[in-house]
Amino acid sequence: MKLDAVVWGATPEEAARSYPADDLVPPGLRLTRAIGVAAPPERTWRWLCQIAVAPYSYDLVDNLGRRSPQTLTPGADRLEVGQTMAVVFRLTSFEAGHQWTAVTSSRGERLFGRVAMTYAAEPDRAGSRLVARVAVGSAGPVAHALAWGDLVMMRRQLLNLKRLAERVP
Repeated sequence: MKLDAVVWGATPEEAARSYPADDLVPPGLRLTRAIGVAAPPERTWRWLCQIAVAPYSYDLVDNLGRRSPQTLTPGADRLEVGQTMAVVFRLTSFEAGHQWTAVTSSRGERLFGRVAMTYAAEPDRAGSRLVARVAVGSAGPVAHALAWGDLVMMRRQLLNLKRLAERVP
C-alpha cells in the first residue's frame, strides 16, 4: 500500500507514536491522520467531542444529508464510556481535554470489521494539532480499501473540524 493512504498530514513522530486504539485490535493496519489547528487545544478538544453528535465529514454520505452542527452542542464534551461516537463506534476510554478512543459497535463491525480509533487534541506552537489514529485489525484487501475510503472521509472531517475550531467563538 502506498504510504499516502496510511499517513496524511501527520509528522513522522505522530505516525510512530503509540495510541490507545493500537491496543484494541490485533496487529494490522495503522492509519494516522493529522492537521494543524490555529486554536488552543481546549477548543480543538470540544470540537473532537462533537463527533458524538455528527460525523463532520461528507454529510450527504455519513449523516443522511443532515448538516453537522456548526456550533458546539452544550454537554457534548461530557463523555461517557459506552456512548456512541461517529455513528458506528462505541467509546472505550478518554482523557478529558486530550483524547478519546472508540471501537466499532456491532453494527460498525458488520460494516468494517474490528476497527479502533483515537482522536487527540495535542498542544502545538501554532495552537494545536488534531491527530487521529485508526487501527484496523487486519492488513488484507478489505483493510486497504478501508484505508483509501477513510483517507477521503477523514480528510474532510479534519478540515471541517479545523475550520470550526478556528472560528472566533
